Amino acid sequence: MDQLSPSRRAKNPRAEEATPPKAAPKADPLPSPAPAAEAAPKASWRTRLLMFGLPFALIAGGAGWWLTSGGSVSTDNAYVQMDKVSVAAEVGGRITEVAVRDGQQVAKGQLLFRIDGEPYALTVAQASAAIDAAEVEVGNLSASANTSSVDIAAAREDVKFAEITFQRQAALMEKGFTTKAAYDAARHAVAQARERVRQAEAAAAEARTKLAAGPSSGINPQVEAARVQRSQAEVNLGRTTVRAPSAGRIAQSDRLQVGQMMVAGLPAVTLVDTAHPWVEANFKETDLADMRIGQRAEISFDAYPGVKVRGHVLTIGAGTGSEFSVLPAQNATGNWVKVTQRVPVRIAFDEKPARDMIAGLSADVRVFTGGGSVAGK
Repeated sequence: MDQLSPSRRAKNPRAEEATPPKAAPKADPLPSPAPAAEAAPKASWRTRLLMFGLPFALIAGGAGWWLTSGGSVSTDNAYVQMDKVSVAAEVGGRITEVAVRDGQQVAKGQLLFRIDGEPYALTVAQASAAIDAAEVEVGNLSASANTSSVDIAAAREDVKFAEITFQRQAALMEKGFTTKAAYDAARHAVAQARERVRQAEAAAAEARTKLAAGPSSGINPQVEAARVQRSQAEVNLGRTTVRAPSAGRIAQSDRLQVGQMMVAGLPAVTLVDTAHPWVEANFKETDLADMRIGQRAEISFDAYPGVKVRGHVLTIGAGTGSEFSVLPAQNATGNWVKVTQRVPVRIAFDEKPARDMIAGLSADVRVFTGGGSVAGK
């Protein structure tokens, strides 16, 4: 059996190849360094801190900000507003000079345009002539009054003479030395003389009445009326020069053209007061519960990214926008659908903006309503 074993092994070489060689004894593993072993716990703690600590810190910070600030309300339905004055000519006429252009900054009292003043200068001259005529008429009335006084004296003398003549005729009539006709003529002459006295006295009273001065002015009414007409003519002449009522920027000046006929009262140019802008923010009615006048606000503008201006609530509108519309809502008729209303809130600037404001710019407004915080406190 032992002799056959080698031959059998020789006959089966694949079996020898299939038999795996004996493995060499394994070496002991090298120990890992201590810092690597400590890094794993540190990494896990750091991950846990980021996963749980950061959200908690954000929540705590937001809650603290909310508790200290009390919250805020905001809207993007807000626009820059400025006072706008439509300057119109107070008298009509042809435009002879235009002294401004669109977008120009003007000062108070600066010339805007001029209307042909020649017709109004002629009216002033005509009014001056009317004053002279009134004063001449007063002189004539004064002379008439003096003449009436003379006429009264002459008429009274005639009365005396007529009465003496009548007395003579009456005495002769009693003795029968005169006729009835002569007696009647003497009596008629007395009546006529007395009537002339009354006429002279009436003429003198009329002259004195026309010469009387007004109780308020102390001047004859005719002369005063003529002077008033001249003053009105001078005012109209001055109105041919149209000046800026306040400082601001010119807009819509394209309607001013030399040679164009200007109609009195028709707006000719618009003056925008750029020195005192404000923002009109249309807040929802549900945002007004904690809003108060004086609360601080923050304003940003679509036209100027990054520009923010501090402000405060100046006024809260007395009515919603629909109440002052041309066609107010008729909620008591037909099918009714509730719509959240908006109330205009005026926001005043607490500082001068870094950029020039333009009327109508879109703005975002945030009002800090917490704790009744008031601007400047």
